[in-house]
Amino acid sequence: MSATMLDRLTAVLEARKTESPEASYVASLYAKPDKMLQKIGEEAVETIIAAKNGGREQIIYETADLWFHTMVMLAANDLTADDILQELSRRFGTSGHDEKAAREGS
Repeated sequence: MSATMLDRLTAVLEARKTESPEASYVASLYAKPDKMLQKIGEEAVETIIAAKNGGREQIIYETADLWFHTMVMLAANDLTADDILQELSRRFGTSGHDEKAAREGS
């Protein structure tokens, strides 16, 4: 289900690129990149607060908002969740400490 849902959402986000900002929330975010990025920050903060204070449902709800707005940003940059999953796959099996050290050496 997860890959299917991500694919369905990706298709909708792509379709919204041709919509009017007045008719589509996602199109309105595409039209105002700073607002789109601000929403990711807001949702990240709300997710952190939910993880600190909230119950299971609140964490799920806020994380869904964060993922959604992050996927909008990816779509705006012609990227998809699959691009991120490929990067995670590349990193899989590598120590987080080793991966961080490799980035710092670049």
